[in-house]
Amino acid sequence: MDAELSAGTSQAWAALSADPALLERVSYGGPSDGLPARLPGMELARATVAVCALAAAELTAVRTGRQVPRVRVDDGAVAAAFLSDRLVRVDGRAWTTFAPLSRFWRAADGWVRTHANYPHHRSRLLAALGLPDDAGADAVGEVIAGRRAVDVEDTVYAAGGLAVAARGAEEWAAHEQGALVAGQPLLTLEAIGEGGPTRAWSRISGTPLLPCAGLRVLDLTRVLAGPVATRTLALLGADVLRIDAPHLPESQEAHNDTGMGKRSTTLDLGDSRDHRAFEDLLGGADVVVTGYRPGALDRFGLSPDALAERRPGLVVAQLSAWGRYGPWHERRGFDSLVQVATGIAALEGSDGEPGALPAQALDHGTGYLLAAAVLRAVTLQHGQDGGGTRLARLALTQTAHWLVHGLTKTPERERGFDPERRLTETDSPMGRLRHALPPVWYEGAPANWARPPGLWGTDAPRWA
Repeated sequence: MDAELSAGTSQAWAALSADPALLERVSYGGPSDGLPARLPGMELARATVAVCALAAAELTAVRTGRQVPRVRVDDGAVAAAFLSDRLVRVDGRAWTTFAPLSRFWRAADGWVRTHANYPHHRSRLLAALGLPDDAGADAVGEVIAGRRAVDVEDTVYAAGGLAVAARGAEEWAAHEQGALVAGQPLLTLEAIGEGGPTRAWSRISGTPLLPCAGLRVLDLTRVLAGPVATRTLALLGADVLRIDAPHLPESQEAHNDTGMGKRSTTLDLGDSRDHRAFEDLLGGADVVVTGYRPGALDRFGLSPDALAERRPGLVVAQLSAWGRYGPWHERRGFDSLVQVATGIAALEGSDGEPGALPAQALDHGTGYLLAAAVLRAVTLQHGQDGGGTRLARLALTQTAHWLVHGLTKTPERERGFDPERRLTETDSPMGRLRHALPPVWYEGAPANWARPPGLWGTDAPRWA
């Protein structure tokens, strides 16, 4: 194993409390110029996919009683997967990933980035700035230009919108939230309750072909990081049912990218009938993945402690933007905003203007880490300790801190990245779908998802 290439993989694998000897099963190759950046974005991408593939290989060995399969990480496939949201097409039509009001704005003393892809976020942004709902970019720019960046941030967040002042890495380190992030591990994975191991194995007869065969996953995530994780679990054989609130519709274009292999339904957990349907699903679930703000789902009995009490032996995986601690723990957030707050945008910028990573690498990387944590949790349930409710927690800011302070940029080994070589096409309910192939590969791994995404929110709320 190339020590220089595997340094990030070793760090992430250690965060998962996994056997370091298994790292010898990983090898690397392919063009490494697919995600050019000042920061070690390619190293983050490579490492997160590597540990996800290795965790899948490890679980395969647990289920088959055989040796852990060898893992191969192809940098070209990794880069294409990290760009998947930009490469997806339906009948040749591309998805516009950012709305007109989701961008950088020059403030009186610096820069602000807003996020207004969803209609309710757009309305809250405009209301916070004192603008009518039909206001355009010129009006927004004029208002922001007359205010301090932090004032815009505070005003918009107080109104339930999303805006973050651009900070340098040192400024973020001195910020209360940034200082707390620096003291956190990359991720946490712990036992929080009693209970037998997952019942998934009993649903499959014979030798399982895929490590997650029989595993039932409730997917309560949105946008990118969480859906990337559950998309990966679906690739590996899990029955993944995504659940959204009917009053928070998701973009079909986003679902075209992240809905691979899954089914999708809507339930209003505040409605008694829908809540009963959810409880029935929970009774048969092995994994629950949530990506909402910390505490947002607790009132529905979805806190880790409540889940551990009601469903012993469950794997619970929680994702947040800013972490479950500090003054920002209840704030909404997205990859683009975390890049701005943590100094990544400043480090990737030039000529006094902020920049961005070539992909939403915090989202994608955290997604693969989240999938790896779930796989490791299931493996641990079937280890010597056995059973137990397991809890994994990750945050985009913790991944960002790792990128800025924990990883080292490596020289390009091989040039010639061509995303077209890592894409495929398939028929879908929306039309002819072009999408990136999965980057997670080990001996015996599936080459593609078993099914394309469907129409968002149209599946029945039941297990397959």
